[in-house]
Amino acid sequence: MNNTEQEYPVQSGSTFFKGAFIGALVGAAAALLFAPKPGRELRGDLSEKLSMVSDKTKEVAYTVGDKASELAKTVGSKASDVMATVNEGRQSIMSSVKEASADVSSEVSSASKDVKDKAMDTSSEVSREMKTTTNY
Repeated sequence: MNNTEQEYPVQSGSTFFKGAFIGALVGAAAALLFAPKPGRELRGDLSEKLSMVSDKTKEVAYTVGDKASELAKTVGSKASDVMATVNEGRQSIMSSVKEASADVSSEVSSASKDVKDKAMDTSSEVSREMKTTTNY
């Protein structure tokens, strides 16, 4: 780097844009000051433009409010639908579990009765066998 480059470093791009923006503002102010319209007419034009911008802002705000309200209603409706579907599914699962539980309970009860009957039969047979072997 030579001595001149050290004394005057290259400015960043953001500095250029800041300068351009400030220049545009100064140019706009000069255009208003040196406009061929008289002050009252210029103020009237500015007031008219300001009211137009204000009206447009109000319209946009109203539209955004309506859309947000519609969206909230839609979300609420969808949430209610999902909640109803979940409740139906839960009830269906609960009834299936109850039915399966009743089926298992009856199967266990039947198997238990069968085991008890077989045990009684076997006990009776063993008892008879014991009596017949001890009598000989």
